[in-house]
Amino acid sequence: MVTPFKAHRRGPAGRRGTVTVLAAFFSIVMLGMVAFSVDIGYLLSVKEEMQRTADAAAMAAVWEYAQKLADGEAQIDCDVSGRASAASVASGNEVANLPPEINQNSGNSATGDLVFGYVPDLRNPAQMDTAYRDLFNVAKVKIRRDGTLNGEAPLFFAAVFGLHSTSLEAEAMAGLVRDVGGFEAPSSGKNLDLLPFTLDVPTHDAWLAGAGDDSWTYDESSGLVYPGPDGKPEVNLYPQDTGSPGNRGTVDIGGSNNSTNDIARQILQGVSDGDLAALGKPLALDHNGELTLNGDTGISAGVKDELAAIRGEPRVIPIFREVNGPGNNAIYTIVRWQGIRIMDVKLTGPMKKKHVTIQMAPVLSEGVIQSGKAGSSNFVFSPVVLIQ
Repeated sequence: MVTPFKAHRRGPAGRRGTVTVLAAFFSIVMLGMVAFSVDIGYLLSVKEEMQRTADAAAMAAVWEYAQKLADGEAQIDCDVSGRASAASVASGNEVANLPPEINQNSGNSATGDLVFGYVPDLRNPAQMDTAYRDLFNVAKVKIRRDGTLNGEAPLFFAAVFGLHSTSLEAEAMAGLVRDVGGFEAPSSGKNLDLLPFTLDVPTHDAWLAGAGDDSWTYDESSGLVYPGPDGKPEVNLYPQDTGSPGNRGTVDIGGSNNSTNDIARQILQGVSDGDLAALGKPLALDHNGELTLNGDTGISAGVKDELAAIRGEPRVIPIFREVNGPGNNAIYTIVRWQGIRIMDVKLTGPMKKKHVTIQMAPVLSEGVIQSGKAGSSNFVFSPVVLIQ
């Protein structure tokens, strides 16, 4: 009996252990990929921290600069204060457990990692110019971690491949409008903090130069007004001799012939979207730097309580160059805007004893329209925004 032949399959010689070798090889590759992912994730986290710090430092720099400018400080002092504020904010926002420093470049406003400049349209930050110091309204800040400042960001697993650290940087630009030409309805739906009273240019110019009484003090911490000097002069806003018979400095921001109720509402609640619509034209200086507003025969005791109720609160008033016509026919030519706060109110008794005493004050307002011309406003600013 013949036994059938059976074939036997045998693996090729030398294949034993191949899977083990491949597994070891791919384990190394996988480990490298994991290490790469961990380091990349860490660097992205550090970059995010750097961007956050740059954003905060830029906003702090430009706001402090504007605040000091509003307080009447010299340009160089505004620069120093803005830089100090940015440095303080940066050091308080650690990047990878390190309080970062900013290269100030000896306080040169046009170079270094903190640069002040002027942007005529905040929607186009590429227009930044460092030549017009009197118009500076933006600050650009760079936060770096490299071999010259703050040290490179460390790497961990990448050290296996000889990479121990890498350079990173983040940049931000923040700005505000300080050359305000007018106002439009804020997108937030809020009213505008404008008062329907206007002050003449000669009084305003003298006031800017330091003329006026100094009989009242505003306490920043409490928001209250007290008798006594504080080094900031006051002038009388209303009533005043405007040169227009029957008109003491009240203007219509809205429909013509505003009633006492309209004036009282605007004092307490501000100028509404409806008021702007009723005005029938932009509440802004034109290309000649002018805006005409109708005069109102005015009120006195009818709104004394409303004016007294906003003592210490910031408001914006228009400044007029000339007025033509009497009473309700008066036409005021507005040429500037001024931030103020009311310090004292007395609208009863003899005319010569009536007054609405005001002091200059910075006003932060939404809905501002940028004019691009220095001198169109004083102490009036938009909120600080990040523009890059």
